[in-house]
Amino acid sequence: MSRRQIWAEMKSLCEKAGVAPSKVFPHNLRHLFAQTFYRVCRDVAKLADVLGHSSIETTRLYLISTEAEHVRQMERMGLIC
Repeated sequence: MSRRQIWAEMKSLCEKAGVAPSKVFPHNLRHLFAQTFYRVCRDVAKLADVLGHSSIETTRLYLISTEAEHVRQMERMGLIC
């Protein structure tokens, strides 16, 4: 499939799923894959290989967490109240 075909299929699925098409892009799916893969294997070098990145710094951008995610993690660890 071409990039354009993937984009068209995703937009079509949005309508069926009731998701705003303006919120969905193929690159978002790539980020979701990267975050999910990393949660499972915890190996940024392996993830860089899978994504085809020559630099781990590029891959690291896919894994940046939000402040809210950091707070939730620290709460689970009992580090903040």
